[in-house]
Amino acid sequence: MEVFIFVIKRIIYIFFDVLEIALLARAIFSWIDPMREGKISQILETVTEPFLYPVRALCEKFHWFENTPIDVPFLLGWILISVIRMLLVLVG
Repeated sequence: MEVFIFVIKRIIYIFFDVLEIALLARAIFSWIDPMREGKISQILETVTEPFLYPVRALCEKFHWFENTPIDVPFLLGWILISVIRMLLVLVG
């Protein structure tokens, strides 16, 4: 049973590693391709947006960070990944 839990935790860690790399790549490509017309930009948006959409929806619902030049929901998503990782370490 311990091996099963270890494998599941590793899969979750790997998932969040890939998600963080995709978020970082999306941030970099937003400077290179701001209109998101390139194939790589579209793929990165497709991969990361399901994770970021609930954060964006919450911020829009409560009108948080509306007039900021920084993509705050993006940063909140990055922080959320860190919090989830810390919780996984505390649990196991």
